[in-house]
Amino acid sequence: MWEKLEAIEQQFEELTAKIADPEVMAEQRRWREYVKHHAELEPIVSAYREYKRVQAGIEEAEALLQQEQDQELRELAQEEWETLRERREWLERELRLMLLPRDPDDERSVILEIRAGTGGEEAALFAADLLRMYLRYAEKRGWKTELLSTNATDLGGVKEVVVSIEGKGVYSLLKFESGVHRVQRVPVTETGGRIHTSAATVAVLPAAEEVDVEIDPKEIRVDTFCASGHGGQSVNTTYSAVRITHLPTGIVVTCQDERSQLKNRDKAMKILRARLMERKRQEQEAAIAAERRSQVKSGDRSERVRTYNFPQNRVTDHRINLTLYRLEEILEGDLDELLTALAAADQAERLRQIS
Repeated sequence: MWEKLEAIEQQFEELTAKIADPEVMAEQRRWREYVKHHAELEPIVSAYREYKRVQAGIEEAEALLQQEQDQELRELAQEEWETLRERREWLERELRLMLLPRDPDDERSVILEIRAGTGGEEAALFAADLLRMYLRYAEKRGWKTELLSTNATDLGGVKEVVVSIEGKGVYSLLKFESGVHRVQRVPVTETGGRIHTSAATVAVLPAAEEVDVEIDPKEIRVDTFCASGHGGQSVNTTYSAVRITHLPTGIVVTCQDERSQLKNRDKAMKILRARLMERKRQEQEAAIAAERRSQVKSGDRSERVRTYNFPQNRVTDHRINLTLYRLEEILEGDLDELLTALAAADQAERLRQIS
């Protein structure tokens, strides 16, 4: 670790000289790249330089303890030594975290997909509850949300919904939400008062820009049709609904929420780019045998990640064995405690793997 930190410090000093070089400043694109990289390294270098100052202070205190005869000075040196040792331990932990490989998608916005699973209408109602939970959380964080595609039911549930959530670092906070979410409660459709178990799947995909995923127009088929409502009845006499099929992969995206065919097409392409980028990433991970092995990091859509138990007012995240007895607040978008715990568990697992 220390050799890597020395190399980073040297690189930081080289970048400092480059961004002050008039010749480099004349090439704005290259200069901006250097400035960005410099800013990324600065927190690591600052922490490392403080670590070296603290280490030097510890050595001075130890030398004083060995040489000094005055009891009062020795007590002061001992106190200083203990304080610096605690600071050094904290800095070591921070530096190890800073050196962990960053997920390149962490700063991205996301495409959030929620689908009703087992449980019929109750599963659709639960999927709608999850949608509301994430929208409330996004609102609290100040993120921008947009419904891209919705397949609603007559009772107010959703069979499938796709939402764009835009903001800095959205993916870093929501990426652990992918998986199967299970609910245990008495459904509104249940007359006997029995508790049912239903499920919905959540997929969190990093949003992709056009420059990230190049789609050949020859490789997609675009079909237009009249938008339909509940039960399949036509709700629009114009061919505004759009279905895009990506021929090489077979991925199909349908959007019909907008009255404008152009807007539906734009939304469908946005979803398609995100799914293609996710597919590409999964293929790359499989190719290098880099499946995320810890439960926290798994994006397996079939994995049961969380249970929402209404009779007990309980939410349990099965990946980290965390149980919270405040279900109502969580469904109102109070997700910070859950998401912070998942991120901390992920960091701890990655630290364990490199230690």
